[in-house]
Amino acid sequence: MNSLATKLKEARKSKGLTQEELAEQSQVNLRTIQRIENSESEPRGKTLNLICNTLQIDLEQLLSVENSEKKKNIGPKIAQGFFLLALNFILIGIIGYLTFDSNANTNSLFGGVLISFLLPLFIVLYTREMGAVERLLKFGLGYVSYFLLVLTSHGFSTGFKTGLFPCLLLSLTLLYFGSVLIRRKVIA
Repeated sequence: MNSLATKLKEARKSKGLTQEELAEQSQVNLRTIQRIENSESEPRGKTLNLICNTLQIDLEQLLSVENSEKKKNIGPKIAQGFFLLALNFILIGIIGYLTFDSNANTNSLFGGVLISFLLPLFIVLYTREMGAVERLLKFGLGYVSYFLLVLTSHGFSTGFKTGLFPCLLLSLTLLYFGSVLIRRKVIA
């Protein structure tokens, strides 16, 4: 739950109001109040003003506290960015070594295809709540960069003959459409 939703919910409870009473007094839809308190939506403009006026909260103070808390959360985001960068380098290194290497034999090509299927599948399994585009941007950006690097330095035919491009395409496809594949397996 985000801090704005938490503060509004605490203020409502401290005033002894139910969600229904707050909705009635502030003239804001009950469902909107529920979405705000469940962090499904962020109140803006008129809605936030109406709720703050009803709860007798200083809007400027509430927003300044919200902004300062957002600034405090930059450290974990930087760490996550470095982790994702390292993970992307590891993924493209493994697939590149197994397929693009000049000494790659049939076994290593099979290993490259297998890893191109299994790694993204596990990523999708552990990031089910993440959207397909977000997953593709976080975990597939290395694949796209590697594809462009090989394409410009060695050409399409070399990348395709070595099996690198099909493996990268398989990985990117699974990162994007993997949640659909998993959902169908669970339903069936």
